[in-house]
Amino acid sequence: MAQATRQVRLTREGFERLQRMLTQEQARLLEATRILQEQMETSADYEDTGLEDAKREKLGIEARIEELEDTLARATLIEEHENDGRVELGAVVTLNNETTKKAMRVQVVSAPEATVLGGSLPRISEESPVGRQLMGRKKDETFVVNLENGKQVKYRVQDIEY
Repeated sequence: MAQATRQVRLTREGFERLQRMLTQEQARLLEATRILQEQMETSADYEDTGLEDAKREKLGIEARIEELEDTLARATLIEEHENDGRVELGAVVTLNNETTKKAMRVQVVSAPEATVLGGSLPRISEESPVGRQLMGRKKDETFVVNLENGKQVKYRVQDIEY
């Protein structure tokens, strides 16, 4: 591959979650391989749907393992914050929706980490509409996010924690 490998910045919690997910997927692959072998031994007909489903399942798991291994191989942990009070990856931000007056706490993470389930806080990707607008903001700054449905939401950065 001539493509340059891009680093993925992860929180320690996100890195560990991805590692656990990789271990789970590897266990699923072993099981899927066993089921596929059983299907192949018992299938007299190569058009058997059970066999095709088992092959598809195994390929899907292998692709997910490859994606997780790639992400973990490119990962650098977010350890130190040089943010001078600005939002960056790993920050826990309390946002106030200026319209509804409701506050929400979220952690700003990289896109691969945002897709991993688990954790104590909702995570938003730095690449999401809110995440893109939030990066680099300081406490008490306001910003507007254009949503896909044409609406706009105005947020105020209430607090930033690291």
